[in-house]
Amino acid sequence: MTARKSGSRLETEIERCRSEGQWDKIPELVRQLSAKLISNDDLGELLLGECKLQTYLKENPIKQGASPRGPRPKLVEVRKHLTAALDRGNLKADYLQEASLLMAKLCYVEGEYRDALGHYSRVNLDDSQLVGAPVYRLSIIAEAYATKGLCLEKVPAASPSLSNKNGGSPSLSNRSTGERDQEIITCYEKSGDIALLYLQEVEKALSAGIQNRSPKPGPAAQDQELGYFLETGLQRAHVIHFKNGNLTRGVGRFREILRAVETRTTQNLRMTIARQLAEILLRGMCEQSYWSPLEDPPTVSPLDDPTRQGHTHTKNYNLSRRPRVYSGENLFCPQENTEEALLLLLISESMANRDAVLSRIPEHNNDRIISLQSASVVYDLLTIALGRRGQYEMLSECLERAMKFAFEEFHLWYQLALSLMAAGKSARAVKVLKECIRLKPDDPTIPLLAVKLCIGPLHWLDEGECFAKIVIEMGEKAAEFRAKGYLAIGLVYSLKATDASLRGTQEEYQRKALGAFQRAQSLSPTDHLAAFYLALQLAVSRQIPEALGYVRQALQLQGDDVHSLHLLALLLSAQKHYHDALNIIEMALSEYPENFNLLYTKVKLETLCRGPEEALLTCKHMLQIWKSFYNLTNPSDSGRGSSLLDRAIADRRQLNAMTLPDFSDPETGSVHATSIAASRVEQALSEVASSLQSSAPKHGPLHPWMTLAQIWLHAAEVYMGMSKPAEATACTQEAANLFPTSHNVLYMRGQIAELRGNVDEAKRWYEEALSISPTHVKTMQRLGLILHQLQRYSLSEKVLRDAVQVNSTAHDVWNSLGEVLQAQGNAAAATECFLTALELEASSPVLPFTIIPRAL
Repeated sequence: MTARKSGSRLETEIERCRSEGQWDKIPELVRQLSAKLISNDDLGELLLGECKLQTYLKENPIKQGASPRGPRPKLVEVRKHLTAALDRGNLKADYLQEASLLMAKLCYVEGEYRDALGHYSRVNLDDSQLVGAPVYRLSIIAEAYATKGLCLEKVPAASPSLSNKNGGSPSLSNRSTGERDQEIITCYEKSGDIALLYLQEVEKALSAGIQNRSPKPGPAAQDQELGYFLETGLQRAHVIHFKNGNLTRGVGRFREILRAVETRTTQNLRMTIARQLAEILLRGMCEQSYWSPLEDPPTVSPLDDPTRQGHTHTKNYNLSRRPRVYSGENLFCPQENTEEALLLLLISESMANRDAVLSRIPEHNNDRIISLQSASVVYDLLTIALGRRGQYEMLSECLERAMKFAFEEFHLWYQLALSLMAAGKSARAVKVLKECIRLKPDDPTIPLLAVKLCIGPLHWLDEGECFAKIVIEMGEKAAEFRAKGYLAIGLVYSLKATDASLRGTQEEYQRKALGAFQRAQSLSPTDHLAAFYLALQLAVSRQIPEALGYVRQALQLQGDDVHSLHLLALLLSAQKHYHDALNIIEMALSEYPENFNLLYTKVKLETLCRGPEEALLTCKHMLQIWKSFYNLTNPSDSGRGSSLLDRAIADRRQLNAMTLPDFSDPETGSVHATSIAASRVEQALSEVASSLQSSAPKHGPLHPWMTLAQIWLHAAEVYMGMSKPAEATACTQEAANLFPTSHNVLYMRGQIAELRGNVDEAKRWYEEALSISPTHVKTMQRLGLILHQLQRYSLSEKVLRDAVQVNSTAHDVWNSLGEVLQAQGNAAAATECFLTALELEASSPVLPFTIIPRAL
């Protein structure tokens, strides 16, 4: 009785060691078993054979894609043990099956594929019991299915010796290739399912063992290794599906593996499969061919190879015991391909971050490189998935998490910089681009991207100049980008000239800008941008004939460039060819019907050529475009504006619309340092006002609402020209509902007060506008005239001279200054001002040239 109990304990310990792969303990346990139970010598032979085979495979692992070759000396002992166990016939049926399966595995390792298939045909794997089977036997059965699939792939379909080994039946050798492929795939799928079940049971047993006894370090606490055969069973089926053009079944197999309850052993495999499935969903599947993960794959799908539609393989087997899958009532299920891909990639990203190898010591170098490559692939696919949806904010957050991998890794830094640019986080993007420049100092495109941000949304002109000089100083190494470097620094100088408050400084920067643009054009004579910006700079400097020559050259190089067409129209308007300018604008609008800058210019030209009624129709058209283009709800529904927008669109006579060159500074149309400050003050004051009135701007992107405010103010300006202060007030109020403290709105209210003869009220509005934007030239000019009317000549002269310093090409300011000087009795100075005003007015466009954006 004692011996029987001792034998039972030994068998339990042997089962545990076989399940956990602790092969080094098996020989000692076999010795103890043989000493106590003499009748179990055959079981000892089986155990020793299995132990030596597994130890050999651990020391000499089979490589993926490599074929085993011939017998090895160490395997002779394995064959001797297994042959002894089989020949005596004393083993129980289960152990006899195990011995046969191990012998088949040995035959495969020795390269005897037909012999291995012979053993499998005698055992009949499909009769193997999974319910109630010990954990280690699940592993043996899973490996057997994988090995059988490998042998079937190695052995030709019509093999006489194979058919002989199967009792001479011709059916096996005469089966079609399609049936044989189906059998191979079924073997691998069964192997994968049983392997998942085995790994789940091993982890369950380990967890139970740790809970029932004090955990101690040792092999039991180590992660289970998959091994060549289990890994093949898990990975080979979907490879064959994809190779055969059966994408539907391959995707279905991926999903089956991913839905199985995860174990520590399958974590890396799950990450790889999740990444591969995400790539297929993004690159090979559209929304029309997508099906839910909880549904069966469609029998006919556009994803599959049409030439093999009749040979697609479907799942045609049932296992008595299957791996556990995640289930529950509140589980998230994707509804379309991008959603599922994003879910898979976020899971993969989480796993990549969790398993990151960050150590820089030499011993961990290979692991760190593999970890980095794996994470980089995930982040690249995330870029594709989120970029398609325009989710750059989320993408930048994901890439920020990748910075733990990014030491000296240019690709991740660069991806982060691009995502920050797309997300509108320009300041941070420039800082990241600086690191990219350090990592890759010979790439001229990186500092050019930094310049683009500095002269665009940030208006960091000094930093932009430094980045442009980096490109120029590369010399010949910058190749074709050298011209872009000169173009960039020319734009910086041009914007600096606009910002400068002293006339001498303005002229110096204008001279530098012209020189840079000329150099850019000489380096790249076929670049239309070089010719265009040279023309624009000449236009700003009021060299109209020269500018016309270069803008025509730009249009010869790029005939449909919207900015070149706009500049040509403004130049024609400067020469007082208003009808020709309007024709150019209408031609440009036929190509770019939603360009608001062109529409603003059209309103001005129509007022001069066709009368204000036509201009108001264009304003109404702009409101319709705005509503459809931005696809926003009625401003009254969101707390912005009033229902006048809908009424203006619906009623032909109730046309209320507006326009200014640029909301940040309508006088020049460019984003100056002072106007940036003014717009920030306006935004802050508008946010304060939002607590006082429900119609103030709400959170969200400001650009659409700024555009709408410009439209309303343009309409107000048209009504002002028609001497209709009531309608102008209504339009101005619409803009005020959006931005109540905008200096443009306050300026327009001052003009309306002037139209009504309320000089004191107009003065108050102008002073409020200047308190927000001290360099708004039109407000300064109107305030100067009012002070003139009030006979405060000295103060009027000071205001107007300050305005001339800000913009020396404003002819109406020069004219007003002349009137003030004349009233003071300074006839000579007044005459000079009048002559300057006449000269400037002769080359003055309907809107400032700087309404055209200057950006790289």
